[in-house]
Amino acid sequence: MVRGTLMTMDTRDAMASQAIERPLETLFPGRYLSVTSFKRDGTGVATPVWFVSNGTRLYALTDAHSAKVRRMRRDPKVLVAPCRPDGKLRRAPVPAHVEVLTATPELDRVQRLLRDRYKVSYRVIALIRRLGRRLRGKPGVGDGAALAIAVDQRLR
Repeated sequence: MVRGTLMTMDTRDAMASQAIERPLETLFPGRYLSVTSFKRDGTGVATPVWFVSNGTRLYALTDAHSAKVRRMRRDPKVLVAPCRPDGKLRRAPVPAHVEVLTATPELDRVQRLLRDRYKVSYRVIALIRRLGRRLRGKPGVGDGAALAIAVDQRLR
């Protein structure tokens, strides 16, 4: 499946039975994670994000006002899979549950984990994002949200 490919809730349920129990590090190798959230009509929308794992959950940062956050607040069930930067999946997606975190201490902790994992790349992208926001007349730092993703326990 490619980023933006339509995925129904039936497809999501069928994929749940295909996965087997594995640790998060082997289930999600690489730098990018495809997170598929679902619209009201059941259509899936996949988005590649940088992510980190603390062993029990996966974490990613995003804009608090993005469409994916609105979809996840309405329906916390998502599909996650390792992917390439362009969103092309490297493995079949697995069901997960996402919690949107907006408290400052949680955001700081996730940012620190991402800085530790991505080193210079994260800092460069963060700088470009801040500069772009300033050029558009917005505050340098936008409202962020951390996505805390818990993979279905049957799959771990």
